[in-house]
Order: sequence, then C-alpha cells, then structure tokens
Amino acid sequence: MDFSRKYRPRSIDEIAGQDHLLAEDAPFRRLVESGKLPHSFLYGPPGCGKTTLARVIAQKLGRPYHEFNATRLKIEEIRKLFASYENTFDGPLVFIDEIHRMNKAQQEVLLPYMESYSAIVMGASTRNPFHSLISAIRSRSHIFEMHSVDRDAMKTLLDIVLSSENIEVDKEGYSYLIDSSGGDVRAMLNLLESASCVENPLSLETLEKIRPRSMQAGSIESDEHYDLISALIKSIRGSDIDAAIHYLARLIEGGEPPEYIARRLVILASEDIGNANPNAIVIASSVMSAAERIGYPEIGIPLSQLVVYLCSSPKSNSSYAALRRAQQWLRKSKAHNVPKHLKNHSPDYLNPHHFGGWIEQDYGYIGERLYMGGKIAFEKKLKEWHTKICSLKKK
Repeated sequence: MDFSRKYRPRSIDEIAGQDHLLAEDAPFRRLVESGKLPHSFLYGPPGCGKTTLARVIAQKLGRPYHEFNATRLKIEEIRKLFASYENTFDGPLVFIDEIHRMNKAQQEVLLPYMESYSAIVMGASTRNPFHSLISAIRSRSHIFEMHSVDRDAMKTLLDIVLSSENIEVDKEGYSYLIDSSGGDVRAMLNLLESASCVENPLSLETLEKIRPRSMQAGSIESDEHYDLISALIKSIRGSDIDAAIHYLARLIEGGEPPEYIARRLVILASEDIGNANPNAIVIASSVMSAAERIGYPEIGIPLSQLVVYLCSSPKSNSSYAALRRAQQWLRKSKAHNVPKHLKNHSPDYLNPHHFGGWIEQDYGYIGERLYMGGKIAFEKKLKEWHTKICSLKKK
C-alpha cells in the first residue's frame, strides 16, 4: 500500500492546486492541450506535483515518457535514448529531476535534440533553475513556477483518501494532517498512511508522535507563518533584540525550516543593513551555509547569534534603494547602448589603474542620481573613500 502512488493524479483536472498553470484559461494549460508545449522546466517546493505534472503531460501528448534524475544521469544514457527515437514521428518526453544538478557538459548534450524538437525536454527542481541552466537551454525553453498546494486542495484530496480507505480521524487530527504538511501532498499522504497502520480512528496524539513538527510553516496556520517571519524581520529592522528573539523562537518551535529563516536573514542583512555594516551579509551567509548542514536543535544557536548581531548593527537601505531607482528609471526610459569604449576588448577604454586610480570618463549613464548613501556608520567612510578616489587628477 502506497497512498502517494495510489492516488497520484492521472489527468490535469485531478492535480491539486496550481490554478495559475492549470486553470482552463491558463496559458500553460492551453499550450499543453494544443500540443505546442515547448521545452519546459518546473520549479517549486517538494510535493507540489512537478513529476506528476510531467507524466500527465506526456500522456496528454501521447508521447513515450522517460524519467531521469540529474544526480545519477550519464551522458551516454541520454545519447542512447535519443538515438533509439531517430526514425520515429513523435519523439519522447524526457523528464529530468533535480535539473539544477546537471553540469554544463550534460546540458550541452541536450541542445541538438532540443533544437530539432526530436524530443520534448522537461526538468524539475526545488530551486529556480534559471541560474543553473546554460543560456542556450534557457533560450530554447520556458521556466514555470509551481506553488505549495493550498489548504482547500489538500482538504479535497484528504477527504477522497479517507473515504476510499475507510479511515476515520478526529477533528484535531484532520487539521493537523493538512496544516502540518505545509502544502506537500506527498508528506500528508505519507503521514496518513503511517498513522493508519497504527490505529483507526486516528488521533492527533498519534499523528504528532509520528511527525512532531510541521513540514514548513512557522505555525501550522499558513497566515501566521508569514506574519511571524514578517514580525521577525521588522523587529530586527527596528533593532528590538528581545522581540526578534521571541519571533525566532516561535518560528523554530513551529518547525520552520532553518534554511528558510537563514535565507530571509541574508536578504535583510543586505537590504536593511547593507554597507552600514558590510560584515552583516558575510556573517549571515555563513549561518545560511551552516543551516544547510546542521539541523535542529543546534542550528537555533547560530540563528539566535545572527539575529542579535543584525539587531545591533546600524541600518541602511541605500544600496537597495539605489537599485530600485535604477530599475524604475529603466522601465521609463528608452534602451541605451553601451558606449563603444566600454565594450569588451575596446582599445579606447581608459583603465583607471593606468592613471593613478581614477580618470574622468563617460560610463554611459545620464539620469537622476541613484545612490544616496554615505551618512551612516561604515557608509560614511565609504563615501569619504569614494570622494577621495574621484578627486584624483590625471597625471
């Protein structure tokens, strides 16, 4: 008995959630139903249905389906597979999980088959694969994000399974099955299956003994998950150490993945502290690396240390604000070409190192001032350095 296999969707309409991709009027679904789906890469959290969607699409298109995992993929396997379809009318749909783990050589093997459309290539990852895919593959494909399955869709599926399997569960246990799974359908079905082997009717006590912590949310209520992380960030931004530690503790006790907390703190270290204390992002990045290797309860210690450090750091969003101004300016302005002397290998470029560290030169931007920093902590020192550099004269 394997609930996740037994209740795997067999059509687009059976897939839980993902209305932004699979609603009747969604462009992605229209591409599938028209048979014009290009090479595509899906990314999203575990248990949201990436592999299932690829299998359903292959069936919908009437194409042979072949599934690989990038961690075990061999180039010769791919070449052999494509060779076996050379003289067929419709090539296969080739699905590669963990696509972000494919190296450049493996990706380049796919290119001629993608170019000729002798196969449809699909991939999946829990991470956005944009930066891990080579540009030649990106230009021949689309990347689509899938979301955690929403509570209503989880509830609908759970009702079907409980009825089909004649399993009963009390009200608290029913909510725990859904909310503690954090939008991961596979996790919910696995917990249900394990608990049903222990008892029937199911109780909250048994479910909590099998899975003591939620899979994703800092609280098993998704709204509170976002509220807690928001309160943590705002408390740090406001330099309130006790409040920040309080919200960190609530996130940890709710089972929030430490990697997620650490990622948000890295963003805060750059967005809200920036060059007022450049060490903040260095330390935050170190904690994020630790979070990938260390689990609870130990990872709570460096997370707490980081929160105290960030609260105690001077705050500046000057760099972030400068980027936002630049982006807004670009959206309102016409395209601007890079000046000839700044292009790669241009002989007309004046290298500041050859002129004592600075030389007056056109860098191609004529617009409003973007960066307004230089008043706080280390940013003040940076401004002094920048002023000194730009005051140097050509020898």
